Amino acid sequence: MTSPAVPARRVPEAVHRRRWAILGVLMLSLLIVVLDNSILNVAIKTISTPAPTGLGATQSELEWAINAYTLVFAGLLFSAGLLGDRLGRKKVLIGGLVVFGIGSLLASFSGSPAELIGFRAVMGLGAAFVMPATLAVLMNVFERDEQPKAIGIWAGGVGLAIAIGPITGGVLLDHFWWGSVFLINVPIVILAVGLMLWLVPDSRDPNPGRIDPVGVVLSVTGLVLLVYGIIKGGQLADFTDATVLVTIAAGLAVLAAFVVFEKRSDHPSIDITYFKNKVFSAAIAAIALVFFALMGVTFFAVFYTQSVRGYSPLETGLLMIPLAAAQMIFAPRARLLVDRFGDKATTTAGLVVLAATLAAFATLDADTPIWILEVVFFLMGAGMAHVMTPVSVVIMQALPREKAGSASALSNTFRQVGGALGIAILGSVLSTAYRDGIEDKLGLLPPGARHAAGESIEATLAVADRLGPRGEALAGAADDAFLHAMHVTALWGAGVAMVGAIVVAVFLPGRTPSPEGDNEEQELVPAAE
Repeated sequence: MTSPAVPARRVPEAVHRRRWAILGVLMLSLLIVVLDNSILNVAIKTISTPAPTGLGATQSELEWAINAYTLVFAGLLFSAGLLGDRLGRKKVLIGGLVVFGIGSLLASFSGSPAELIGFRAVMGLGAAFVMPATLAVLMNVFERDEQPKAIGIWAGGVGLAIAIGPITGGVLLDHFWWGSVFLINVPIVILAVGLMLWLVPDSRDPNPGRIDPVGVVLSVTGLVLLVYGIIKGGQLADFTDATVLVTIAAGLAVLAAFVVFEKRSDHPSIDITYFKNKVFSAAIAAIALVFFALMGVTFFAVFYTQSVRGYSPLETGLLMIPLAAAQMIFAPRARLLVDRFGDKATTTAGLVVLAATLAAFATLDADTPIWILEVVFFLMGAGMAHVMTPVSVVIMQALPREKAGSASALSNTFRQVGGALGIAILGSVLSTAYRDGIEDKLGLLPPGARHAAGESIEATLAVADRLGPRGEALAGAADDAFLHAMHVTALWGAGVAMVGAIVVAVFLPGRTPSPEGDNEEQELVPAAE
């Protein structure tokens, strides 16, 4: 009679006692990975200004500075998860932090946009080993009944990073050069490594999978070609260009080859059989679509607040506090709504709220009261929190505990791929719409300067500034063209979020899984056991 009431603990007592301290260390590691992108969001305008203030990066170079990190991150996540399963999550986590710190140090002293892109890729390499290991360790130090609560707090840590990042970035940019937004990572890495050596236990999968180098090469190559083609199309404002079409087609062909190879491989990077489970697939799709919409919209929100509204980087960071605060408030509590209403209702509602807030950007103008933007940001954070926590729990509990690295890697791979495609596609929509709106206002410029001036609002404003009083009309036209482009892009993002809402409304379960659900979970990994 006492056995069911006091189930045998699967976590050693010494680890169980310090599980919450371990969670804190894992969140510190997660902090720098998320902090990096949220800091960069505030800094992209500064980096786009000419030297010595910035690097004079074009909009396409800015997109690559973000996506070089994201694509390497996404492409290596699954192999990094497998290495953690094989070598030990603690070792891999510490190694990833060290590589991330070195990449941050090099990025802070980049002398050109090309160097920054390269060093961001190094940072992505390190981050790929950090992110899945944090969630895998979490799944191994918490009992199953505490995992949803721990994952909720872990997800709330993302909100904390989103809050700290822009504010920290704004303070640094107010007092130091642009490279300080990367240099700040180094002391955090040193602190995280020290705490990890002291507190975090090591764990591994007793039956780890083999690394799949062919799959890694195919996936990264395919994604890079696809994203390059999309960004190039936005840069040229012409998606019918032969180079654009050939590159996109090649990317899709390589990704198709990746899927075929994975289905036939006896040690695939991504076990395609996982996706036979509709609940698992819907949860993965929800994560990808949320980050597609969010990353694309965040990219233009910074230019709206700084270029159109005239706020400083620090003020922009402060404006984003409601977005982060909502995530911190609601992410740990989202499980309460799931317990009452089920995954389907909670996640669908979250995606509908997210879609509505993205659509709200289409109503913003140069003189919209700023409190409206704050409300939009808060509701956006609340919507995200009620998507990320439920789907993260669904994904992590779909696989056995020893496959936690694989589950975490799958979740984060699709999160990063969704974000990279969001920046590429919505960034290209923004670029194309902006160029269409500003092109007829650039007639007075020399032919060679028109294309560069029309690529982004920052490029146009730089030309207008050089023209002095004659450039005032051009600056006004740039604001108008950007607002129109932002409205178009926001509606695209809202449409993507609504697609996500439909997917989860159809496929996610309506209530907490019954005992029958456990049988379904076991069917996910027949080849792994």
